[in-house]
Amino acid sequence: MTSTPASTFPRARRALVFGGSGAIGAALLTRLRDADWTVDALSRTPQAAGPRLHWHAGGFGAMPDALPASVDAIFSCGPLDRFSLWYADASIDCPRVVAFGSTSDATKQAASDPGERELAMRLRTSGARVFAAAQARGAAATLLRPTLVYGSGRDRNLSRIVALARRSGVFVLPADARGRRQPVHVDDLAAAAQAAADAPAAHGQAFALPGGETLDYRTMVARTLACLQPAPRLLVLPGVLFDAALWAAHRAGRLQGLPPGAVARMREDLVFDAAPARDAFGYAPRAFEPDATMFA
Repeated sequence: MTSTPASTFPRARRALVFGGSGAIGAALLTRLRDADWTVDALSRTPQAAGPRLHWHAGGFGAMPDALPASVDAIFSCGPLDRFSLWYADASIDCPRVVAFGSTSDATKQAASDPGERELAMRLRTSGARVFAAAQARGAAATLLRPTLVYGSGRDRNLSRIVALARRSGVFVLPADARGRRQPVHVDDLAAAAQAAADAPAAHGQAFALPGGETLDYRTMVARTLACLQPAPRLLVLPGVLFDAALWAAHRAGRLQGLPPGAVARMREDLVFDAAPARDAFGYAPRAFEPDATMFA
């Protein structure tokens, strides 16, 4: 039997993942390792290493010295602004970059709250910085912009609603909370990042990543609450009564952490087209079918 020289075997690809301990990052790590990637990941808190997985202690404020000099792909699943600043100055050799932003760069562009307008501007500026840095070094960058993320229990949207409803046993909505939404599962986002890394059609492009179903806000909340045990009650009030209930809840401190403008956006359509991502790298997100484990 003739042996095959070791050099003819395909080399395991290596990835550097920022935000690997976050919701999207954790799902991506699983997918990359299942696909035989070797992964270097960063975390500010200690994490358990595993086969083909090496954790580096640190973050953008205290970057470790032992990062690899060369990788096949960089995935950013954390704050886009901080990643963009690091990447613009980094010397790592890497031909492929996939970074997550948010559709908030569009939906909050004209928000009444100045902090939300600033966030939208920061997201757009950061995305442009990633593309410019990649072009300057001959790399290919892709920006992925999810809509309303769920599935890990760590999001700031449906998981916040679940937490509020569990505390009081009821969640109150205005009768006109009919703005359309496209909730997207974290594992579908991880699959998108993995697929985009291998898709030449995604080079130099930004893609909105909505979920596989469009439904109105009230239906989305009702379906979420219905999967819980016991299921909190959904109470729908006329606008005047809702405004009074909202004022009372704020006074009682029961809505701490509710983002500015969140109530107003319940009435707005925040809908994006998945066709460009589907055509470029086969994006195929699931319909919205929540269960209690997604909010544990």
